[in-house]
Amino acid sequence: MRRRIRSRIRSRISLRTAAAAGGIVLAAAAAMTAPATASPGAADSSRSSGPVGAASSQRNLDVEYFTGPGAHPRHTEVPAAAPERLNRAARSLSAKETAADGKVASLVDNGTTADKLDVVFIGDGYTSGQQADFQADARSKWDQMSAVEPYASYKGLFNVWTVDAVSNQSGVSGDPSRDVVKDTALGSYFWCDDIERLLCVDTAKVESYAAKAPEADLVVVLGNSTKYGGAGYTLTSQVGYDGIATASSDHPDSDQIAVHETGHSLGKLADEYFYPEYGTYTGAEPDEGNATKLTAAQMTAQQKKWYRWIGQTSPDGGTVGAYEGGRYYPKGINRPTDNSIMRTLGREFSLPGREAMIAGFNSHASVLSSRTATTTALKRSAGIKVSVPKSATLKWYVDGVEVSAAKGRTSVTPATLGVPSDGATHTVTAKATDGTKAVKDPALRKLLTDSRTWKVTN
Repeated sequence: MRRRIRSRIRSRISLRTAAAAGGIVLAAAAAMTAPATASPGAADSSRSSGPVGAASSQRNLDVEYFTGPGAHPRHTEVPAAAPERLNRAARSLSAKETAADGKVASLVDNGTTADKLDVVFIGDGYTSGQQADFQADARSKWDQMSAVEPYASYKGLFNVWTVDAVSNQSGVSGDPSRDVVKDTALGSYFWCDDIERLLCVDTAKVESYAAKAPEADLVVVLGNSTKYGGAGYTLTSQVGYDGIATASSDHPDSDQIAVHETGHSLGKLADEYFYPEYGTYTGAEPDEGNATKLTAAQMTAQQKKWYRWIGQTSPDGGTVGAYEGGRYYPKGINRPTDNSIMRTLGREFSLPGREAMIAGFNSHASVLSSRTATTTALKRSAGIKVSVPKSATLKWYVDGVEVSAAKGRTSVTPATLGVPSDGATHTVTAKATDGTKAVKDPALRKLLTDSRTWKVTN
C-alpha cells in the first residue's frame, strides 16, 4: 500500500521529485547490484585502501563527509565494500552470538508501518554483551535528531527500529589511529579514502541487516566510537531506503551528520555549499527545491521555487532571498538563505527546507493513522483511536454528517458519535487536515489531508 502512496505523491509535487544530491540523481542512483555514477568533483577513488570483495569491487559509491563540527562537507567516492584487510581477522560467531545477531526491536512505536516513516538504526562495533549499550545509543541519537525542526513537530509520524549487529570486537577500525583494525559486523572504518573523519561501511552488509526490520525508510548506522565522523551514502537500496547515514555513537555532534543527510534522502534538498574551483554553473534549472538559477525578483515574477517565502525571517538566520552559491558552484546558482544546515552542520533548516522535509515525511507517513482496522465492521461499542500531528485538525462524521461535538477527539466509539441502534449499517469517518504554517505550497497542502472510514453494524 505504501509504495503506491509514494508513487502517487511523488508524481504530483515537484518537492517530492528525486533530486540530484552530490552530483548523482537519488532516484536514478544505482541499485545495490548496479554500478554507481561518479559525481563531479569527486576525489580520486584510487586512494581507497585495499581491494574489496569481488561482488562489490566493480562499483564505487558517492559519499558526503564532514571534517569537523560546523565545517562545510565534501564529497568523494568509496568502494561499496569494506577493504579486505578488515576482514582477515574475522571469526565465526558462537551459537549464542548468532542467536542474538539480527534481533529487531521497536524503539519508538507510533503506528503501523503503512502509516509511519520507519527509521532503522544498526550498530557496528558492539559485541554481544554491548547490545544494551547500542540500544541506549540509538535512543539518544534519535532524541537528538528528533529535537531538530521539523522533526520535533512531527515526532508522531515516525517509528524507530533497532537491529542488533553482533561484532566480534568492540569499537571501529581506524579509531583512535588508522592502523587499528577491528573485527566488526558491518566493517565500518575511519580513514576511509585516506580521510580521517570519513566513516565508511560495507553497504551490502548494512542492507542485509536493514532488511530484517519490518520496514526501512531511513537507515542510520552507529559506529561504536567517541571519535567525530560519519558519512552520507548516495544510493537506492533494494529494500527501499534512499541513502545511508553513518555517525559515531558517542560524539555529541554526530547527530547533525544524520540530520543533514536526511535533507537529501527525505527532503530531496541539494547541498548549499560550494567549491571555488567549480566556477559558474551553466546547466539547466536544478530540480532541487533549494537551488535555482533565478534571482529573487525572477522567482517572484515567475512564481517559481521558493517565491512564497521570499522576505520572511528564516529559522536559520536572516531572511529568505536568493544567495549566490550552492550545489557546489560559487556562481550561477542561488540558495534560499545564507547558512542553513544544508550548508553548515549545526544550523537549522531554512523555511523552504522545512517545507521540503515535511513533504518528505508525508511521502512515507500519513497525516491520519489508526490501528483500528477498516477491513472489518465494528460494533457500536467498539473503540476507535486515531493519531494526528499537533498542527492538524480532526473531524468526525457519521454517514457523511459532521459530529461537531467530537472535533479534535482522538478516541471515540460509534455509539458516542451518535450511530443509531437501528439494525442498519452505518459509516464513521475521521478526517484530518494538517494546517501547519510551515507549508505554503497549495499542491502540498492538498496532500496534508487524509481520512479513514469504518463500517458499523449493531
